[in-house]
Amino acid sequence: MASGGIKYYFARLSIAEKLIAINVLVFIVEGLALALYDIPLSNWFQLPKDYLEFFGQPWSLITYSFFHASLGHIFWNMIMLYFSGRIFLNLFDNQRFLNVYFLGVLVGGLVFLLSYNFFPTLLSSNTVLIGASAGVTAVLIFICAYIPNQEVRLIFFNVKLWYIGAFFVLVDLIQIPGGGNVGGRLAHLGGALLGYVYARQLLKGNDIGSGFAKFWKGFAQIFKPQEKKAPLKTVYKKKESKAKSKADYDKAAHQKKIDDILDKISKSGYESLSKAEKDFLFKAGKED
Repeated sequence: MASGGIKYYFARLSIAEKLIAINVLVFIVEGLALALYDIPLSNWFQLPKDYLEFFGQPWSLITYSFFHASLGHIFWNMIMLYFSGRIFLNLFDNQRFLNVYFLGVLVGGLVFLLSYNFFPTLLSSNTVLIGASAGVTAVLIFICAYIPNQEVRLIFFNVKLWYIGAFFVLVDLIQIPGGGNVGGRLAHLGGALLGYVYARQLLKGNDIGSGFAKFWKGFAQIFKPQEKKAPLKTVYKKKESKAKSKADYDKAAHQKKIDDILDKISKSGYESLSKAEKDFLFKAGKED
């Protein structure tokens, strides 16, 4: 019963909330494994700075993002993911969210790897990369670049999203010369670059994450159990065809309305939408 309840509540979470739940679970399991068995699980999943070590565990280019160094580290990452994810998912579907998030993770990881094997002052450093910051930053900067003039409430006053994005990028740039967590800061900037480029290209009609989505769908098909094909039924072919045509028409009309609203946002900003359009977009985001 408890297991069924957990599955039910997990299924009801948004994709951003599911990522938060997974990150928290990994953090707890890793902490217990270290405290009770003295097993540092992150050693097999963290991203090393050395190319040879990386080639020995290439999965770490993704898995590093599920591990965190401290309670404060995971807390602030998940807080940022929750609030930026809510805004993102009011505009786009789950797949595009995953595209931006994991492409941010990949680019952030690659920037970390390249930097520690290129910049002279970093060559002798002994470090690894963990944390979801690159993916979180990609999502945050994406929405800041896509609807830059949209205002959000910060405690007592409203702030435009592009101010928030610029603040976080400047903080990373300013802290790199100080030498504190240089690898993490560089990964943040890699994620930020991905989020910005993705948003600006999408405003031009180019979805740079479409190839990434197709790759992962094809990869998932390899491990998907093959279902037995049911015998063909042709008795109600005409009725089924009509029903399918109507469903396709409704789906196309629904998507066109979403596209029209997104076009309006790209031209005039989110604040230009009517209440009905905002409500429709919010409901559409929840359905995906």
